Amino acid sequence: MQAVLFDMDGTLVDSEKLWDVSLSALYGELGGTLSPQVRASLVGSSAEDTIRTVYTDLGLEPDPAAMAESDRWLHAYTAELFEDGLPWCDGAPELLEALAAEAIPMALVTNTQRMLTERALNSIGRHYFSATVCGDEVARGKPAPDAYQRAAALLGVAPAQCLAIEDSVTGTAAAESAGCPVLVVPNDVEVPGGPRRRHADSLAGLDAAALRRIYARLSRERGSQSA
Repeated sequence: MQAVLFDMDGTLVDSEKLWDVSLSALYGELGGTLSPQVRASLVGSSAEDTIRTVYTDLGLEPDPAAMAESDRWLHAYTAELFEDGLPWCDGAPELLEALAAEAIPMALVTNTQRMLTERALNSIGRHYFSATVCGDEVARGKPAPDAYQRAAALLGVAPAQCLAIEDSVTGTAAAESAGCPVLVVPNDVEVPGGPRRRHADSLAGLDAAALRRIYARLSRERGSQSA
């Protein structure tokens, strides 16, 4: 394990609860109500996919100018919520400190746009990360592999040498597509199991040695499947 690649929303900070608020507010602005089913489908989605889903769900004309304005409104609203600070997910600050103490390179890999990510980093601590990759900085957001591939390249390692940590179906698919073994710590949505992923209830109690064991086990299993 040469590096650890962290998702942000729902993995390090429990910001998905704030997205619940802002998405519900957007639906109100557009004359609708956000259903639990649609909200679950949006966990981990890119900004583009989110707005497209909202307009489809509400039966609105997919006018590019209107969709761009809705995207701007949603992110401005969410930015105000972020200003009050972000609650940590269990065990996240302790794990970041443990990895930093052993000088293990870390990257933040998120579908959230750079403007919001910078505000979140005020709470998380940007000093932990040697690289950060945001959803508006790659051609395709998660579930495409672009963000994870870019993060690994910025760290100078292959994706297969990195352990990704994710909470969503979308993010896990992106990391796996890039070639990373994945530690899945579900937050709001159940994530199915798979041969290149391991589940944990939370980050609490995990340290660098635990992550190395998880990475080694997943790498061995991949090797045995390829043989």
